[in-house]
Amino acid sequence: MSKTKLKSVPVPVPVPEPAPLEAPATRSHLPLLLILFIGSGCAALIYEVVWFQLLQLVVGSSAVSLGVLLATYMGGMCLGSLLLPRYVRPSQHPLRVYAMIEAGIGVCGLLVLFGLPLLDHLYAAIAAHGLFGILMRAIVAAICLLPPTLLMGASLPAIARYVETSPRGVSWLGFFYGGNIAGAVMGTLLAGFYLLRVYDMPTATYVAVAINAGVALLSYRLSKRTAYEPSPVVEAPQAAAEGPNAIYIAIALSGLTALGAEVIWTRLLSVMLGATVYTFSIILGVFLLGLGLGSGLASHLAKQMARPRVALGVCQFLLAAAIGWTAYTLADALPNWPINPLLARDAIFNFQVDIMRCMWAI
Repeated sequence: MSKTKLKSVPVPVPVPEPAPLEAPATRSHLPLLLILFIGSGCAALIYEVVWFQLLQLVVGSSAVSLGVLLATYMGGMCLGSLLLPRYVRPSQHPLRVYAMIEAGIGVCGLLVLFGLPLLDHLYAAIAAHGLFGILMRAIVAAICLLPPTLLMGASLPAIARYVETSPRGVSWLGFFYGGNIAGAVMGTLLAGFYLLRVYDMPTATYVAVAINAGVALLSYRLSKRTAYEPSPVVEAPQAAAEGPNAIYIAIALSGLTALGAEVIWTRLLSVMLGATVYTFSIILGVFLLGLGLGSGLASHLAKQMARPRVALGVCQFLLAAAIGWTAYTLADALPNWPINPLLARDAIFNFQVDIMRCMWAI
């Protein structure tokens, strides 16, 4: 009987699935990074309140000046978020890049503090009315604000590289954005009601610079303790690549209405509450508080959200109704309010009532 030799066939060994994008060490450091982002937002809004006061001395206090200030501020942040992925290699550690960005913001804050008074004489020599005067205001604001706001806008893309774009990472990005806004609210109130009231603009700037330095130092030390491997670039399918274009347009239009509404609301509320740094701080703080609460809620829901595009559309419909509510409140309700806060003996009561009125409207 002939024996048949059986050939051994190699059994395929199951390949283990790749590890999730966020390593355990990365996840354990995300809460600390959130605290750093809160400090970064606090410093950024201290700068904005101080720069608003400085620019009022240079270009005057008007709706045009406020619009130019906000447009330059937000435009610089937009450019910074676009330029960082183009000019900073993904192989560099994001936390180290974030540390350099925060240090650069602090340096720019000092340069604006000492450089803006020098531009005062230049603007006074060439200032004019009409379109030319508006252009001069825009140029002065751009010279002062573009360098630091470019760096501020680059901070979120740097953090995005660290947490990656997994569902958990996207949720953490929303928490970072909300934490940054929460720090911005604290910075707005701290600058308007304490630093500028008790001290002066240089002291407020030094506090913001110290916060930037602390965030940069901690972020740099954290980069030494955490490993980072850039994720491979995965090309999205053509069908998926065409979809986000409409999303970008919708978000751009939403941002247009948001900042336009902020300028109008600030102008109208300043007429009712008084055109002071306290009023500007209250309005800005309430505006940012709403953004932070919405961002935090959406970040919590993003983990199990099945149709985010539908949710975005619903938010825009609700936003249209909310802006209509604010228009009615500012035009009819608050001017006819049967309470006169000016009768109070203490200014603290006035501020409390002003905060409640702004929260009711905005």
